[in-house]
Amino acid sequence: MSVMNLQVNPANEIIGTTGLSVRFLVTGDNSNGSVAAFELMVPGAQRLPAPAHSHDHYEETIYGIDGVLTWTVDGKPIEVGPGEALCIPRGAVHRFDNNGSMDAKALCVISPAAIGPDYFREAFGLLNAAGGPPDKARMMDIMRRHGLTPAAPPPT
Repeated sequence: MSVMNLQVNPANEIIGTTGLSVRFLVTGDNSNGSVAAFELMVPGAQRLPAPAHSHDHYEETIYGIDGVLTWTVDGKPIEVGPGEALCIPRGAVHRFDNNGSMDAKALCVISPAAIGPDYFREAFGLLNAAGGPPDKARMMDIMRRHGLTPAAPPPT
């Protein structure tokens, strides 16, 4: 990418379902594979519709913009609000939920850029087509193909 082609939000694309969405800002294609960045928008009282997961190929740093998201990392709940940052290390099992009534927005930075819009297009496509809870086996297949390792369900 030459300096002549530099632009703000080169990967500007919103991918989502009812309320829950991501807005890609930078992908690996825009950063020589070094970083991907996207906004995550989560409505109030929304739980993540996909299983907890880990990834071995990148760190994920979360920066709170609006509202509060509760990130559960290796079983420990951590609230991330405006102006707060959390780095989720490779291999840590994690998920997020918006346990509050206010919509939340966070900036997610993936380094290196081992995941991009294709994962979210497929995952949200499955969610949108389901009209209810998604097919768990299909969701897990999408996750695995994009380098995410679904966590085993918690014991009941």
